[in-house]
Amino acid sequence: MADVHTPEQRSYNMSRVRSKDTKPELIVRKFLHAHGFRYRLHDKKLPGKPDMVLPKYKTVIFVHGCFYHGHEGCRYFVVPKTRTDWWLEKINGNKRRDSENEAKLVSEGWKIITIFECELKPKTKSITLQNLLEAF
Repeated sequence: MADVHTPEQRSYNMSRVRSKDTKPELIVRKFLHAHGFRYRLHDKKLPGKPDMVLPKYKTVIFVHGCFYHGHEGCRYFVVPKTRTDWWLEKINGNKRRDSENEAKLVSEGWKIITIFECELKPKTKSITLQNLLEAF
């Protein structure tokens, strides 16, 4: 099926997609900071450039978007009806890279916490953030 947008409109839409400072990421950052945790952001020296790095705890936190990271069983991950093959290749590539980066981090002794955006929706946010505190 053909794309429903013009190339210019598609380009504009994709340019609006953030990779840093997303709402879910900001929720986690504000919560951690309010509870006294200090962290570095997007450390390029580490595999996958984790969203937050807590060196004191040898822990990294990834905040993933459900769609772009193919969160299985999630209502926010729906395979698009247009350009399906392209999207599946992109999402599966993201998942493969996530796994490779996590394996590298674990081999370097890092603890990994992954939070998906659906876990930060109003109904589940407090549970997710409480579990995050208990992870330390």
